Amino acid sequence: MAARGRVCSIANALAVIGERWSLLVLREILLGERRFDGIARNTGASRDILAARLRTLVEAGVLEKRRYEEHPPRYEYLPTQAGRALHPILLNLMEWGDRYVTDGPAPTVWRHSCGAEFHPATVCAHCGGPVTEEEMQVVRVGPVH
Repeated sequence: MAARGRVCSIANALAVIGERWSLLVLREILLGERRFDGIARNTGASRDILAARLRTLVEAGVLEKRRYEEHPPRYEYLPTQAGRALHPILLNLMEWGDRYVTDGPAPTVWRHSCGAEFHPATVCAHCGGPVTEEEMQVVRVGPVH
């Protein structure tokens, strides 16, 4: 009998977006590239893999597929509310990659509307305080397997 894992929202999220190509597709769409050929060019994904990942993200409700040309039928991909909610997660992943993995200067720099170079920071939605290990405690509300 296989061991059952914990009930885990991270595992559930990774089942939808945890594959490398899915994250790169989301990066491109959130950067404004909406069409198949542009996404393929910018990610380096094969057409078969890209088509499968786009289909999975549409079925999971992360992207919406919208026709932009009738003959031949062509589609663009737009983030849904669930897809747009991934933007800060991707920004944090990029920040981590810039700091701990990528050699040299960051390949992409974001600017905030205030004019400063943007660096994400996770804060408590209630008090605005920083989120650190020391400031957090785990409270289990569901079953642990």
